[in-house]
Amino acid sequence: MLDFVKGFFMKPTADSQKKGQTEAHKVQIATCALFLEMGRIDDKFTDEEMETILSILKDTYHLSGEHADHLIKEAEEGLNKSVDLWQFASLINEHYTIEEKLEVIELLWKIVFVDGKMDKYEDYLMHKLTRLLRLSDSQLIDAKLKVLHENE
Repeated sequence: MLDFVKGFFMKPTADSQKKGQTEAHKVQIATCALFLEMGRIDDKFTDEEMETILSILKDTYHLSGEHADHLIKEAEEGLNKSVDLWQFASLINEHYTIEEKLEVIELLWKIVFVDGKMDKYEDYLMHKLTRLLRLSDSQLIDAKLKVLHENE
């Protein structure tokens, strides 16, 4: 117990800061991977969808254009190497609060509705991600309605 208290009040070391930054970066990659997967799920990854993802990364996550581009590249590499989305959702579940996960779902809805409609593949993926992120159907619907009302 004493070690825990000492650890809590000690200044972070360079190694612990680097590890924290690495974990945070992995979570950013995971979140971006979900955005990219939503954009390309219907085999029509449009310029509008990419612009929306870039806008989300810059405006919501306060990344520079260069950092956003690099993050997208890393997320694409991660998606290409992965067999499913569980690894990305697992990182998000480990590090995000429910509120942050709900924000991710809202941002995913924004990507879905960039073209003004939702197809069956996007619908399927939204439900799948809701389950993977341990959220309820009512939270999914509430997020959808919120995004739709914002776009009116």
